Amino acid sequence: MNLQLVDLVNQYKKIKPEIDAAIHSVLDTGHFILGKTVSDFESNTAKYLGVKHAIGCASGTDALQVALMALNIGPGDEVITTSFTFVATVETIALLGAKPIYVDIEPDTFNIDATKIEAAITKNAKAIIPVHLYGHSVDMDPIMQIAKKYGLHIIEDTAQAMGTDYKGKKVSTIGDIGSISFFPSKNLGAYGDAGMVVTNNDQLAEKLRMIILHGSKVRYYHEILGVNSRLDSIQAAVLNVKLKYLDNWNEARRKAAGIYNKLFENTPAITPKVKDYAKHIFHQYTLRVPQRDKLAEHLKSKGIPHAIYYPVPLHKQQAYVNLVSPNLKLPVTEQMTDEVISLPMHTELTFEMQEYIASEVKNFLNTI
Repeated sequence: MNLQLVDLVNQYKKIKPEIDAAIHSVLDTGHFILGKTVSDFESNTAKYLGVKHAIGCASGTDALQVALMALNIGPGDEVITTSFTFVATVETIALLGAKPIYVDIEPDTFNIDATKIEAAITKNAKAIIPVHLYGHSVDMDPIMQIAKKYGLHIIEDTAQAMGTDYKGKKVSTIGDIGSISFFPSKNLGAYGDAGMVVTNNDQLAEKLRMIILHGSKVRYYHEILGVNSRLDSIQAAVLNVKLKYLDNWNEARRKAAGIYNKLFENTPAITPKVKDYAKHIFHQYTLRVPQRDKLAEHLKSKGIPHAIYYPVPLHKQQAYVNLVSPNLKLPVTEQMTDEVISLPMHTELTFEMQEYIASEVKNFLNTI
C-alpha cells in the first residue's frame, strides 16, 4: 500500500489537463511576474472569501511580514500570539524588532485561548495574531472585542485554514488583515511558494500592495520601505485552477476525518474536536495519544507516514528564548507538544488506507 502524508501527485493527475493548459498559457504570453493571471486569481480569491482586497505575495511567511509592516509594527512593540504554531508566525515578529507575547492554547482546538489574552496585554501591545491551526478556526468574537477595547490590530494567520468558516464567515476576513499560505501541502497549494494578504480596508490594501512591490506605486518611485514579494504568474495560474475545487476537497477531508474518528472510537486516542462555531477543513488530522514518540516509531516501522506539528514550542526554540521571560508557563502548550501526532490526510485517501493506518495505531495503543 503506497501511503503518503499528502498525495499531491495523484491530485495533480486528476486535474492534469487543466493545470498543464494554465501553465502553458502563461508560457505563451511571456508574462511571468504580475499581470492578468495574477489579478484574475486575486479577484477570484476575493470573491471566494467575500473580502474587498486579495493581494498575492511570494509566500505565507511574507504575507505575515508584509501585514506587520503595513501596521507599522516594529521595535518596542508587542504582538500577542501562540507558541504552538509554525515558526513563521513569530519569526516575522522578531525580524521586525518586535516582541512576541505568548498566550496558552485550548487543549481541544490547539488554538490560542481567548480567555487568557487580556491578561497578556501591556502598554506596548500593538497587535494580536490568532493562528487558525490545523484548519480549525479560532474563536474570533471575544478576540475582536478585546482588540476593540484596547485599540489593537488583528492579523489572522490563515496559513493552514484556507476555506475555513467561523460562524458562517471565512477566516482571514475577520481581522484587519488575513495572511494566507499556498505552500504545496496546503489544502489550496501552489507548485512552489506562494501567499496572499487580504483585507477590507482600502488604505491598508494600497499600503500592502506598495510594500510587496518595493514600497512603490509607480515603478522606480519608492514612497515607503518595501520588499520584493510578488506572486509569480505560473503559481497564480495553478492556484486559479485549484481554487474552484477547494470546497469539494475540504469536504472530502471532513469525510475522511469522520471515518478516522469512527475508527478510533473506544481507544485511548483523543480525536480532533470541532466547536459549534467552526467548520473544520482538516489541513491536519491530529490525534493526542500517550507515548506519542513510541507510536511514531511504530508507524515508521509499518511504512505509515506521520508528522509531529510541533515537537518544540516556539518559546523554547533556541532562536527565540532571548525574547521570553524565564518565568513563562504555558502548561497546555507544553503538554500538547508531547502528545500530538498527525496522520495522513488528503483528498486521495481511501477507506482501505485509513483502515490500515487506524489498525496500526490501535495495535500500538493496545500494547500500552
